[in-house]
Amino acid sequence: MTLFTDFGLAQPILKALSAEGYEKPTPIQAQTIPYAMEGRDVCGIAQTGTGKTAAFALPILHRLNANPKPRKPKSPRVLVLSPTRELSGQIADSFKAYGRNLRLSTEVVFGGVTISRQEKALAQGVDVLVATPGRLIDLVDRRALSLRDIEILVLDEADQMLDLGFIHALKRIVTLLPKDRQSLFFSATMPKTISTLADSFLRDPAHVAVTPVATTAERVEQSVIFVQTNRKQVLLETLLRDPSIDRVLVFTRTKHGADKVVRGLDKAGIAGAAIHGNKSQPQRERALAGFRDGSCRVLVATDIAARGIDVEGVTHVINYDLPNVPESYVHRIGRTARAGATGLAISFCNDEEKAYLKDIEKLTRLKVPVMPLPEGLPAAPAASETSERREPQRGRPAPHARGHQGHGQPRSADPNAERGPKRRRGRGGKPGGNAQPQGGQPASGNQQRPAPAPRPAQGQRPAQQAQRAPQGQRPAAQGKPASARQDGRRDGAQVAWLEKSPRRR
Repeated sequence: MTLFTDFGLAQPILKALSAEGYEKPTPIQAQTIPYAMEGRDVCGIAQTGTGKTAAFALPILHRLNANPKPRKPKSPRVLVLSPTRELSGQIADSFKAYGRNLRLSTEVVFGGVTISRQEKALAQGVDVLVATPGRLIDLVDRRALSLRDIEILVLDEADQMLDLGFIHALKRIVTLLPKDRQSLFFSATMPKTISTLADSFLRDPAHVAVTPVATTAERVEQSVIFVQTNRKQVLLETLLRDPSIDRVLVFTRTKHGADKVVRGLDKAGIAGAAIHGNKSQPQRERALAGFRDGSCRVLVATDIAARGIDVEGVTHVINYDLPNVPESYVHRIGRTARAGATGLAISFCNDEEKAYLKDIEKLTRLKVPVMPLPEGLPAAPAASETSERREPQRGRPAPHARGHQGHGQPRSADPNAERGPKRRRGRGGKPGGNAQPQGGQPASGNQQRPAPAPRPAQGQRPAQQAQRAPQGQRPAAQGKPASARQDGRRDGAQVAWLEKSPRRR
């Protein structure tokens, strides 16, 4: 097959493809579309950006157009599942573009937006429903959606959908689908464990792999820079000051890491935005819109959120953190060098990530060239990047202090003082221990006080009783602190009560 007209697609679909500028199918499209039009299950593997969406969208639209049916309320005919909101929106846009001349309806549902609007959109029934698993289950539980009439199931980014993060939701969704259906699975990578699991959902599938599994894009120039963890942020800022880096996608391993990188870029005067699962839908849309129109030249993303970021003109991909799953590396660098363009992929690698680099090179069967640190790189920060503790200011309690002790004095900011043994208080409110006040002066505040006098033997009266000192004078003889006068009176009253006790007479 060399032209789309050779597939026997409906004329309205060919007209839409001509309007989109499509003439020759890509290898994944040329090998997949004939199987899909025959009604067979397909497991397709191809690099990111090779046209996998059209590979399953075109035969689906042709089948729906050839077998028109009245729409049933709350019941779609085709279900397409994807891991992210952005990818779901792009797939729905592709269906609408290819089927613009057909009387078919397409809806997309995902989390982060009001569910009531989605319920209204599904009430009259749709032909094609594109959804994320979580929101799909929410609609089913609210009885706003039925899957009993699904004719075709599509899993895009199947390796991610069949991973532990989605497998439980997917298993539940499959139980709600009719057994007599067509299933189409597509992905850029397919590890053996995921491939085995995928086969359990497919019936006699046609396996299509137009490139070796986990083969990276040929037009992507790859390199790795060995750098300490606490210098990654400085290295990123140094690279981004190069004007040739026009539009760059930065990958981090965690959501917190993405936000932290963006905060560092803002302080350096570099416009950047983060996109990950904790961001609301309006925030994600604003970040992507700014990245597309060029107002934001740096987009920081996590692996899952990056699935579906199809932005033209991405010149560089920077792996701020190397992925611990080597297949994710293929997806990451595939965000550049799209539509025949070239691109650069630079990876930062610290000592702990060298094992990840070996796994990537083993998977891709390529040795990633090493790039030296750029000249003029600023010195590393004094504190480690992982240590974010701030020293408490003088005269103020430490942030970790649990309260106050003594007479209104703050607790010591010294962490070693926090770990010291608790002081026991003896009779009369005097602390125990053998420590003596310095300079022979009575202790005050939260300082230590003199040890109590020995307790008299049973049956004997104490040699001295605490007497109330005249106002403005310190107690004499015992050297008892002024703060303990009232406790001394209490001890004296207790002795007087014991002398009047019948047992003591």
